[in-house]
Amino acid sequence: MSPTFGFTVLRDETLDEYAARAILARHDRTGAQVLSLCLDDANKVFGISFRTPPGNSTGVPHILEHSVLCGSRKYPVKEPFVELLKGSLQTFLNAFTYPDKTCYPVASTNLRDFHNLIDVYLDAVFYPRIPRHVFLQEGWHFEWSDPGVLTRSGVVFNEMKGVYSSPDSVLGEFSQRLLFPDTTYGVDSGGDPKVIPTLTYEEFKAFHDTYYHPSNARAFFSGDDDPDERLRILDDYFSRFDARPVDSHVAVQVPFTAPRDKEMPYAAAPGQADRGFVTVNWLLPETVDQDLVLTLEVLEHVLIGLPSSPLRKALLDSGLGEDLAGAGLETELRQMYFSVGLKGIKIGTSPEVEKLIQGTLAWLADSGLPPDAVEAGVNALEFALRENNTGSFPRGLSLMLRALTTWLHDGDPLSPLRFSGPLERLKTRIAAGEKVLEEAIRAYLLDNPHRVTLSLVPDTELDAKRLAEERADLDAIAAGLDEQGKKAITDEQAELRRLQETPDTPEALATIPNLALGDLPIDEAPIPQEVREHGPVSLFLHPLETAGIAYLDLAFPLGGVPDHLVPLVPLFGRALLELGTDRTDAVSLTRRIAAKTGGISREALVSSRVGTGPDDALARLVLRGKATLEKTQEFLDILEELIGGTDFGNRERFAQMAIEAKSRLERRLGPAGHATAGSRLRARYTLAGSVGERMHGVSQLFYLRELIDRIDTDYDAVRRDLETLRDVVLTREGTIAGLTVSPADMAMTETAVSGLINRLPVAKPAPAAWSRPAVPPAEGIAIPAQVHYVGVGLDLSKTGWTFDGANLVAARHLRMAYLWDRVRVRGGAYGAFCSLDRLSGQIVFVSYRDPNTDATIDTFRQAGRYLMEATLDAEEMTRAIIGTIGDIDAHMLPDTKGHVAMVRRLVGDTPEIRAAMRGQVLAASIRQFREFGEALDAAAKNAAIVVLGPTPSLDALSVPDLSRLDVL
Repeated sequence: MSPTFGFTVLRDETLDEYAARAILARHDRTGAQVLSLCLDDANKVFGISFRTPPGNSTGVPHILEHSVLCGSRKYPVKEPFVELLKGSLQTFLNAFTYPDKTCYPVASTNLRDFHNLIDVYLDAVFYPRIPRHVFLQEGWHFEWSDPGVLTRSGVVFNEMKGVYSSPDSVLGEFSQRLLFPDTTYGVDSGGDPKVIPTLTYEEFKAFHDTYYHPSNARAFFSGDDDPDERLRILDDYFSRFDARPVDSHVAVQVPFTAPRDKEMPYAAAPGQADRGFVTVNWLLPETVDQDLVLTLEVLEHVLIGLPSSPLRKALLDSGLGEDLAGAGLETELRQMYFSVGLKGIKIGTSPEVEKLIQGTLAWLADSGLPPDAVEAGVNALEFALRENNTGSFPRGLSLMLRALTTWLHDGDPLSPLRFSGPLERLKTRIAAGEKVLEEAIRAYLLDNPHRVTLSLVPDTELDAKRLAEERADLDAIAAGLDEQGKKAITDEQAELRRLQETPDTPEALATIPNLALGDLPIDEAPIPQEVREHGPVSLFLHPLETAGIAYLDLAFPLGGVPDHLVPLVPLFGRALLELGTDRTDAVSLTRRIAAKTGGISREALVSSRVGTGPDDALARLVLRGKATLEKTQEFLDILEELIGGTDFGNRERFAQMAIEAKSRLERRLGPAGHATAGSRLRARYTLAGSVGERMHGVSQLFYLRELIDRIDTDYDAVRRDLETLRDVVLTREGTIAGLTVSPADMAMTETAVSGLINRLPVAKPAPAAWSRPAVPPAEGIAIPAQVHYVGVGLDLSKTGWTFDGANLVAARHLRMAYLWDRVRVRGGAYGAFCSLDRLSGQIVFVSYRDPNTDATIDTFRQAGRYLMEATLDAEEMTRAIIGTIGDIDAHMLPDTKGHVAMVRRLVGDTPEIRAAMRGQVLAASIRQFREFGEALDAAAKNAAIVVLGPTPSLDALSVPDLSRLDVL
């Protein structure tokens, strides 16, 4: 790195934990810092972050995060962010608002694409246009709806209305804020819907002018690209600025001298009128001491990380609540905090919960933590740190966010990444008999007066009160307007709509850097797979480099499950991992899993299959686990024990699991209303959709409520059901095993896995016939919320349509152009999506945190008409094709590759089918867009509709024959 490009290298070191070279440099002219990690990772990551401490809850950092991506100096289009999403091979493209920082990360495996993304983002943060109309669109504005009726809208405003309708979100937000009353962490950086309308455009602009400067920036790179080029790219932007002081310091909260209590209402449905929430929250030291951070992370796992963890178990065994509450250990702010409690408590029992927490912690500090629980906690954390498995989230981005925990506050960015030293020191102290964790309980929890107990109590009228208060406020504002004031709102509304509806010019669009079709790989990268037959069991081998870890999927067929037991399958899968066996009690089993493996999970996999029609479904219970090579046999021994010997006699624990599952589904209805709508829509069309909804949707919630009653009145019958499932599911017949491990270790590991396969129980259950319960064509689901989740389903299979890969391009264009513009930009919803099931022939449209209902339904129904009239030029079609190939070629870590290869084989998605689909994608044309539009338009005549929202909105829907479903 001889050319410095205006940077001085502060540190150039080896980061052994990630086989990386770590370079920390400072820009000479501005003082900006960059952390550059050079490592063997094709998924290249860049991020630029600013310290952005808000002084109030207007949501200004959040609104600005949205707005800077709406056009800049070099890229003067309405939304460069969306244009990139349309036509990039990006593996990550987003932005985050935290309580103390705003981050703009991108990732791609294609170097040219990566550099394009970086340039658009750098220009966006340093030279955004952010005119007034963007502030109105993304933040908030007045609108006249009906003549004389004043309303407010705005993307962030509506988003945060949805957030404040969720008791889990309110609990998490105020558990933090009440611990930090005197710092920036005591306000809501996302924005409180009551406060957002006080933000002015001038304050919004000033926030950018103050904080978005290189002197307040921290840039990050990770991957296999050229480290010199990284500095050149940054200097091209940084060198246009001069250093200046930026007062963005985040203060440390002054400690409390005594604990505090706070009670707040939450918006409850009628069925939740007797259930509350409580958390007990402690403020902890700063993140600079990584030995302490790691100690507290292990302690968190020991206390609440497993079903058998002593504090978690004490809370759930008490019967005081339905599920655990609280964020656990939070390490992303300048000062850490710990939050734990219960959801679904009886009103007035918060003091009992607090007393139980304090008493359990005191008992553990005095009598000592169970050694096997400590071993499990240490192993779980070490495995997670060394594996660094971030799923679809880029690994480099995970490293950036960890580095920022100290770096943001002028600390060492490498210390959170150097976990080996703190981990070995902790293990040595524990091995020497030191009561490290017990001492931490006493010092940071029991003897810590900086504690807040937060109770949420139900108020079934709260949403109505909020709406009434907002209506009264708006009516008062409207009444105080003279004719000139009314006209100003009318004119501003019309101008905003005009600008939203005016397309970008070809010249402006031409500024967006694009790839060409020639930059795309012609063929999909194959995932290696070999098949070994072991009698009725097929073993799929995926030789991939896995850094000393073996990944195993066991996919048991569900075809023999009696129809009435189909909804029990998800809880049955969980019971295998948590109830204990005829040899090992539940507590010891869960700790053994954590101590000897990287974790075992379960998945109820349901999908349509290629070419088999709507009345066929792939349905499997998949046990997924992983272990280091030296512990593979112990991992397999555990699997064999729980497959053959799970003890279903523990009624109390199974009842807890059912209550937890019910509680989680109830709380998910609002925050994930779009997923609920999509699930209900898919249940209408195929057996796979119906089974999936019975296992995971609203039908599952109704089933769990009945199951809880049965557990209480006739557990012997429930136990027989569980044993029936074991007999018909956990057998050799038709089971698929997927093994992913490094090529050099495959033979040895295959031998061990073969031994397990050969010892699976032998049975051949008869196939069962499954029902498809009828679902109304139009459905309204009442939830306590201030916004809506709107879904429309179209069945293309009834129109004579046949799938062509070009349909994926058209569906993606709908999502990124039509839906984004009509539902999000003009309509003010936080999001809108469409999903085409190419295997079964349905497309589902959903909106997220949407202020509208009928207008969104109409937009979804008109999607086909839009495609029929679409006029895409060659460049726009190319972007749509490139974005679709990016979706198909999504970056995957080795364990995901193995799992995906197994699932593709099970559903019949062969390499030949995928190659033909890819060719069709690359050859997509406007003719095929219009043909697809015709199929959508024909299917829209029989559209199915699901809307989740408040009762008054459902009452006002202009949907014929709407069926109402009350779930809460």
